[in-house]
Amino acid sequence: MHIDARELDNGSLIEGDICIIGAGAAGISIAFDWINTSHKVILLEGGGFEYDDQVQELYNGKLTGQNYYPMKSSRLHYFGGSSMHWGGMCSTFDDIDFEVRDWVENSGWPIKKGAIDTFYPAAHNILDLGIYEWDVNYWMRQDPKCIPLPLDPKIVWNKMWHFSPPTRFGTKYRDVIVNAKNIHLYTYANVVDIKATDNISSVTSVTVKNYAGKEHTVKAKYYILACCAIQNSRLLLASNKQAPAGLGNDNDLVGRYFMEHPELKTGELWLNTSDELKLYQFEQVRAELAILPEVQKELKILNGTISLNPLPLAQKVQSNVRTWNEEDPRKSLKKNQTDYGDAYKRSFFQRVIDRFSPKKDEKIFQAFELYTRIEQVPNPSSRVELSNEKDALGVPRANLHWAMQPIDKYTVRKLNELIGQLVGAAGIGRVKLYEFLRDENDSSMPDFTSGGWHHMGTTRMSEDPKKGVVDANCRMHGIDNLYVAGSSCFATGGAINPTLTVVAISLRLSDHIKAKMKA
Repeated sequence: MHIDARELDNGSLIEGDICIIGAGAAGISIAFDWINTSHKVILLEGGGFEYDDQVQELYNGKLTGQNYYPMKSSRLHYFGGSSMHWGGMCSTFDDIDFEVRDWVENSGWPIKKGAIDTFYPAAHNILDLGIYEWDVNYWMRQDPKCIPLPLDPKIVWNKMWHFSPPTRFGTKYRDVIVNAKNIHLYTYANVVDIKATDNISSVTSVTVKNYAGKEHTVKAKYYILACCAIQNSRLLLASNKQAPAGLGNDNDLVGRYFMEHPELKTGELWLNTSDELKLYQFEQVRAELAILPEVQKELKILNGTISLNPLPLAQKVQSNVRTWNEEDPRKSLKKNQTDYGDAYKRSFFQRVIDRFSPKKDEKIFQAFELYTRIEQVPNPSSRVELSNEKDALGVPRANLHWAMQPIDKYTVRKLNELIGQLVGAAGIGRVKLYEFLRDENDSSMPDFTSGGWHHMGTTRMSEDPKKGVVDANCRMHGIDNLYVAGSSCFATGGAINPTLTVVAISLRLSDHIKAKMKA
């Protein structure tokens, strides 16, 4: 069932069993999981079914720290959320991502990877990822041309990725959500405040507003914040009428530990003989080079991966942070796609020229760019804070300070040095590192470092309220009926795009609430 909150009488009361705040990948996955149950589910979306620049403006804010994408355009504010311009890359977390690592400050989850593994297959299906198979040997058997680089298997392994079409949640799941009898989708229902009992032990209602000047109250037994890492923390901090520091922020942790995946071009792989390296190229699946956990421990580095992109194309593609620089996400997306498209055309014609006019006596190499993605160490100084400026609905805007630490740059350097050494030892070629990695005393990340648009960590998970905002079941510490869904709960970010795990951890949360409702 769909209701446009702009058409309701002002001051309407909306009641149900569960209130999900946010209709992106996390919120829609949870709502989808409750279809055909006996419970009334309220799904609140701040926008409509299409892009609306006035609604999108609510996401605007200021940036400080490491160079980053404009706040307004790094997330989408309508049904389907940022899945509507998502690239589709998916992989699974590693066991080490959940462990306490003495060389990684603030590492460790209160759960193990097995707690997520149970829900990966269902998430895999929701994202249309095809056969549930993550073993590189399986894919090697499917195609004899998928041959891994002969690097030391005691140091390097091949981490597999699947590619979603990509699934657009706002398109694929619109009809099924709208037609579900027990799912009540309210569009243009921006949550602006969360109210709790006098002792702030339980949420009693949330207030929604829209540009039509309407204000409504929503009451439920359970509430799930599923807005995104920046907006989840913004709403908690802005709900400060009863708790001056913000809801659930007694220990000054809400909004802290903002994490991204630093991504950047780091070097070139030049092979002695021509090889398409099919295993490492974009198709249904691909592999990336990853470092075994025991080697990470020995080198005291973070988790990370290196992808291999054909150099003629990669040389002509700019850093994402330099093309995704418009406030309007549609314009940024167009610039980004145009850059990739133009680069493809230029590299294609260059290859044609090289093929028909090769230089005499020149040895032909097959060259690939090294593109590195790492997890970011959880850093309390990397954070979301409230601005003194308010949006049109009266909510303080969110400002983002993205901050790195020396271990981030150290990890990028060590990963690439290690791959270079292994390539040389295998006798298959050489690796050229880019200039910014050569000074070991330089711990700063260059200004062309991109993020993956992966916002994580601002309501991090921990069993200790002094170290995290939510517990192992994603429930807010001290508040018995308020939960947080999605990547803002991540204690560490792993080295992979988060969407698959976002859906899996959301399904895990859904399962937990079902058990509580049954009890």
